[in-house]
Amino acid sequence: MPKTLPMLLDSQPICCPTLEDPAGLSDEDATALAVRLKALADPARLRVVSLLLDRLGQGASTRELAPLLNLSEPTVSHHLRTLLESGLVAKDRQGTTVYYRVVPEAIQAIAVVLHLTCC
Repeated sequence: MPKTLPMLLDSQPICCPTLEDPAGLSDEDATALAVRLKALADPARLRVVSLLLDRLGQGASTRELAPLLNLSEPTVSHHLRTLLESGLVAKDRQGTTVYYRVVPEAIQAIAVVLHLTCC
Protein backbone atom coordinates (compact mmCIF):
# COMPACT_ATOMS: atom_id res chain seq x y z
CA MET A 1 0.00 0.00 0.00
CA PRO A 2 1.42 3.44 -0.91
CA LYS A 3 2.55 5.68 1.91
CA THR A 4 0.30 8.71 2.41
CA LEU A 5 2.13 12.00 2.14
CA PRO A 6 1.44 14.62 4.80
CA MET A 7 -0.77 17.53 3.81
CA LEU A 8 1.05 20.82 4.21
CA LEU A 9 -0.32 24.31 4.32
CA ASP A 10 2.79 25.61 2.62
CA SER A 11 3.02 28.17 -0.12
CA GLN A 12 6.68 28.94 0.35
CA PRO A 13 8.96 28.37 -2.62
CA ILE A 14 10.95 25.18 -2.59
CA CYS A 15 14.49 26.43 -2.08
CA CYS A 16 16.59 23.57 -3.25
CA PRO A 17 18.85 22.54 -6.09
CA THR A 18 17.39 21.17 -9.30
CA LEU A 19 16.95 17.41 -9.57
CA GLU A 20 20.13 17.12 -11.63
CA ASP A 21 22.24 18.65 -8.83
CA PRO A 22 24.64 16.01 -7.43
CA ALA A 23 23.83 17.11 -3.87
CA GLY A 24 20.24 15.99 -4.38
CA LEU A 25 17.13 17.09 -2.53
CA SER A 26 16.91 17.23 1.24
CA ASP A 27 14.20 15.11 2.87
CA GLU A 28 12.22 18.26 3.69
CA ASP A 29 12.41 19.64 0.15
CA ALA A 30 11.59 16.26 -1.38
CA THR A 31 8.47 16.01 0.82
CA ALA A 32 7.37 19.56 -0.08
CA LEU A 33 7.81 18.84 -3.78
CA ALA A 34 6.06 15.45 -3.56
CA VAL A 35 3.04 16.96 -1.78
CA ARG A 36 2.64 19.56 -4.51
CA LEU A 37 3.14 17.08 -7.32
CA LYS A 38 0.68 14.67 -5.71
CA ALA A 39 -1.90 17.47 -5.51
CA LEU A 40 -1.43 18.13 -9.23
CA ALA A 41 -1.50 14.45 -10.18
CA ASP A 42 -5.21 14.48 -10.95
CA PRO A 43 -6.77 15.50 -14.27
CA ALA A 44 -9.53 17.56 -12.61
CA ARG A 45 -7.01 19.45 -10.46
CA LEU A 46 -4.82 20.16 -13.47
CA ARG A 47 -7.88 21.59 -15.21
CA VAL A 48 -8.72 23.67 -12.12
CA VAL A 49 -5.21 25.12 -12.09
CA SER A 50 -5.44 25.80 -15.81
CA LEU A 51 -8.74 27.64 -15.41
CA LEU A 52 -7.43 29.63 -12.44
CA LEU A 53 -4.30 30.58 -14.37
CA ASP A 54 -6.58 31.91 -17.10
CA ARG A 55 -8.19 34.12 -14.45
CA LEU A 56 -4.91 35.01 -12.75
CA GLY A 57 -5.95 38.46 -11.57
CA GLN A 58 -9.52 37.57 -10.58
CA GLY A 59 -9.82 34.07 -9.18
CA ALA A 60 -12.96 31.95 -9.44
CA SER A 61 -15.56 30.42 -7.15
CA THR A 62 -16.74 26.82 -7.07
CA ARG A 63 -20.00 28.04 -8.64
CA GLU A 64 -18.07 29.40 -11.64
CA LEU A 65 -15.72 26.42 -11.96
CA ALA A 66 -18.24 23.56 -11.62
CA PRO A 67 -19.95 23.97 -15.02
CA LEU A 68 -16.63 24.57 -16.78
CA LEU A 69 -15.29 21.30 -15.35
CA ASN A 70 -18.58 19.40 -15.71
CA LEU A 71 -18.34 18.51 -12.02
CA SER A 72 -20.56 19.17 -9.02
CA GLU A 73 -19.72 22.06 -6.70
CA PRO A 74 -18.85 19.70 -3.79
CA THR A 75 -16.42 17.81 -6.05
CA VAL A 76 -14.80 21.05 -7.21
CA SER A 77 -14.62 22.15 -3.57
CA HIS A 78 -12.82 18.90 -2.68
CA HIS A 79 -10.23 19.44 -5.42
CA LEU A 80 -9.74 23.08 -4.42
CA ARG A 81 -9.22 22.06 -0.79
CA THR A 82 -6.48 19.64 -1.85
CA LEU A 83 -4.80 22.35 -3.93
CA LEU A 84 -5.20 24.81 -1.05
CA GLU A 85 -3.63 22.45 1.49
CA SER A 86 -0.65 21.88 -0.80
CA GLY A 87 -0.10 25.63 -1.13
CA LEU A 88 -0.84 25.77 -4.86
CA VAL A 89 -3.93 27.94 -4.51
CA ALA A 90 -5.10 30.56 -2.03
CA LYS A 91 -8.60 31.74 -1.19
CA ASP A 92 -10.19 35.11 -0.59
CA ARG A 93 -13.66 35.61 0.85
CA GLN A 94 -15.79 38.38 -0.63
CA GLY A 95 -19.09 38.50 1.22
CA THR A 96 -20.48 34.97 1.19
CA THR A 97 -18.46 33.83 -1.82
CA VAL A 98 -14.97 32.34 -1.67
CA TYR A 99 -12.71 32.99 -4.64
CA TYR A 100 -9.72 30.77 -5.32
CA ARG A 101 -6.58 31.87 -7.14
CA VAL A 102 -3.33 30.21 -8.11
CA VAL A 103 -0.23 31.04 -6.07
CA PRO A 104 2.21 31.73 -8.93
CA GLU A 105 5.28 31.33 -6.69
CA ALA A 106 4.24 27.79 -5.76
CA ILE A 107 3.85 26.80 -9.42
CA GLN A 108 7.15 28.46 -10.29
CA ALA A 109 8.89 26.63 -7.45
CA ILE A 110 7.92 23.29 -9.00
CA ALA A 111 9.14 24.44 -12.40
CA VAL A 112 12.47 25.61 -10.97
CA VAL A 113 13.15 22.31 -9.24
CA LEU A 114 12.25 20.25 -12.31
CA HIS A 115 14.07 22.50 -14.79
CA LEU A 116 17.32 20.80 -15.80
CA THR A 117 19.25 23.89 -16.83
CA CYS A 118 18.11 26.25 -14.09
CA CYS A 119 20.44 28.60 -12.28
